[in-house]
Amino acid sequence: MKKGLLKVSVLILTCLLVFSLSGCSKTEKASADGKIVIRLGHPMAPGNNVTVGYEKFKEIVEQKSEGKIEIQIFGNTTLGSDRVTMESTQKGTLEMASCSSPNMASFAREFMVFDLPYITAPEHQQKLYAALNEGELEQYLDNVCGKIGLKPIMYSEFGYRNFVSTKKPITKAADLKGLKVRTTDSPVEVAVAEALGMSATPVAWGETYTALQQGTVDAEGNTWGLLSDAKHGEILEYGIDSGHNYSMHLLMINKKYFEALPEDLQTILVESGKEALEWQRAVSNDMETEAKQKLIDSGVTLYDLTPAEKEELKTITRPVWDKFPEIPQELIDLVTATQK
Repeated sequence: MKKGLLKVSVLILTCLLVFSLSGCSKTEKASADGKIVIRLGHPMAPGNNVTVGYEKFKEIVEQKSEGKIEIQIFGNTTLGSDRVTMESTQKGTLEMASCSSPNMASFAREFMVFDLPYITAPEHQQKLYAALNEGELEQYLDNVCGKIGLKPIMYSEFGYRNFVSTKKPITKAADLKGLKVRTTDSPVEVAVAEALGMSATPVAWGETYTALQQGTVDAEGNTWGLLSDAKHGEILEYGIDSGHNYSMHLLMINKKYFEALPEDLQTILVESGKEALEWQRAVSNDMETEAKQKLIDSGVTLYDLTPAEKEELKTITRPVWDKFPEIPQELIDLVTATQK
């Protein structure tokens, strides 16, 4: 009896040891086989400016690595929402994921800085890009991500969000009052909506079309590109170019997974991200202009605010900045320094 138990115990321990070793050497084994498969999950629709940027990233990585790395892209919420896929990447069950900057606030409160209304403006975009590419802002955010087990690869251009409605005409700040607006889980985004007299309703992106269709919400704030690509023009009626906050889609890789890769492959991923990002940012502006026209062509009435009308939105929402002392002043200063 005892001998039998001893044999079973030895067998179990042996299996556990083999499993442990195989798990620890997963990256090395993949490298020895000549190809490492990296899965990338994101929520964006086909043809979106974020989507095409990741397709360019895949192309560059596979070319630079001469086939050693294969990037498998799973877009359009195939693997779940951006929060779901980023959680998987954080845990290490998925290698890479892309998450909007508002939803990244669920992982690190520092990312709420980009949700602050009008903290950035399109006319200073190149300065913001430069700070994100290298320098103190880039290093600050890299450290933030490292603490939660992630490594940034691309700060993908998403764009400026604009308010749109399914039934109520919008031409000024007062018209936003009373609207049930879909937001992300970002507390700053919720506070902005409330400051404007709207009723904030956090809804997952994949459920937003249905929520608008069924009347659960009757407004949202998003880029022209995403609204067009997600077919929201089919149910939207009105909108304004509020440009109330800037959003990015952050492509992250699990930090431990990244650091376990050979150094030459780490370099390829980082360099490919920079090259793909430069290309993606360059095409995004034209794509956003085309998307806005598509919405207009589909019957959505879009009103361009006058400078005075936009200034009113800035004035009404500016107190939101003071509601979030948890956003480090140092980080706010680094972002606002790019707007001068």
